[in-house]
Amino acid sequence: MLKSLLGQSAESRAAAFLKTQGLKLVARNWRSRFGEIDLIMQDDSTLVFIEVRLRSRSDFGGAAASVTPAKQKKLLATARQYLATLKTLPPCRFDVVALSGDSAPEWIRNAFDDMG
Repeated sequence: MLKSLLGQSAESRAAAFLKTQGLKLVARNWRSRFGEIDLIMQDDSTLVFIEVRLRSRSDFGGAAASVTPAKQKKLLATARQYLATLKTLPPCRFDVVALSGDSAPEWIRNAFDDMG
């Protein structure tokens, strides 16, 4: 339970931060049989799929490094499911928001693409 509360708090913090950067929230915790996308936001005409990572320590590369190729594959499959629900396909990108402690969020635009 504590872990899920921490995750929800991290996602809320990331969404609030991204809103201050001009992004608009489209969906939160969107699920498919492949997995879940934490945040889906609009950045002008671009649809942005966002993975939020929270780490208390920077061991093993910290929060951003924890988005492994296996995790990327799940996110890509889930994003394809989401895109299949749309009438027209917008430009898309995959971002990561890495949070650790009380420091400012680290926003990594185009963290990966469908090439893995």
